[in-house]
Amino acid sequence: MKNSTFTFQSSNNTNAIHGVIWAPKGEPKAILQIAHGMTEFIERYEEFAQFMVDNKILVVGNDHIGHGKSVDSKEGWGYFAKKDGSACVVEDMHHVTKIMKKKYSDTPYYLLGHSMGSFMVRRYVMNYGKELTGAIIMGTGNQPFPMVIGGKALVKIETLVKGEKYRSKLVEIIMFGAYNKRIKDAKTPCDWLTTDKAIVEKYLKEPSCTFIFTLNGFNSLLDTILYIMKKRNIDKIPKDLPILLTSGEEDPVGNYGKDVQTLYKKMTKTGIHNIDLKLYKGCRHEILNEVTRQTVYKDILEWIISK
Repeated sequence: MKNSTFTFQSSNNTNAIHGVIWAPKGEPKAILQIAHGMTEFIERYEEFAQFMVDNKILVVGNDHIGHGKSVDSKEGWGYFAKKDGSACVVEDMHHVTKIMKKKYSDTPYYLLGHSMGSFMVRRYVMNYGKELTGAIIMGTGNQPFPMVIGGKALVKIETLVKGEKYRSKLVEIIMFGAYNKRIKDAKTPCDWLTTDKAIVEKYLKEPSCTFIFTLNGFNSLLDTILYIMKKRNIDKIPKDLPILLTSGEEDPVGNYGKDVQTLYKKMTKTGIHNIDLKLYKGCRHEILNEVTRQTVYKDILEWIISK
């Protein structure tokens, strides 16, 4: 596998965005762009990228603003932008798309988003869905409107007192504190991520995965969720765009599959008619890092090839 890196200026006009391309030899059959999740970085997807490259799929992705190598220092982790950080993340993702399409103008193009990245992909397809061959929405949720508004109110109050760069343990606990509740004898605060203990241990040792978001980052995430909840924005998604909704049945972000099924029904009701739903029994949040991940890899590859 041949991989290369690239950089470009973020739409927030502050950060230099770090990107990675994993390319097969010769012309790729398709391109898969990845939008990673909250408090992680694009290189965590290397094993998955290797599988795709072995099957002639080029993989590309970037560290979002506030993540990985797209920050000037560790103090920048979890901070998005002074204004509309949610839109900045999506515009940066679209910039990656434009870079790749300049070189591979006729190659089928897919976009995969995991967790926070899934919410960003849902916003992306509302604005740029016509530029894609298909979209994979992974590890997503369907949060109740009052909960999101309540979260916004709490973040606003704390921001007024502490400032937008403050890292609030209270907000983090409220957002993620219950995610381990269905796991018997949980050994770490992050057991909800995957049943693969080695992956969890590695995650906990990685500084770029264990920081607390700034209030600015939490606000940007909640803004994204509010944006994608609005019916007028859901109506912007191309009705014939192939979409794969996929998650683990033990993923608390998707309410253990229930919210993913609700989202499937909601999108279908708007007239989006090319949606597939795939839930994995026994799998938690990071299905690409589960002990059964090779099955997930193969299913995603087959879905891409079938479209």
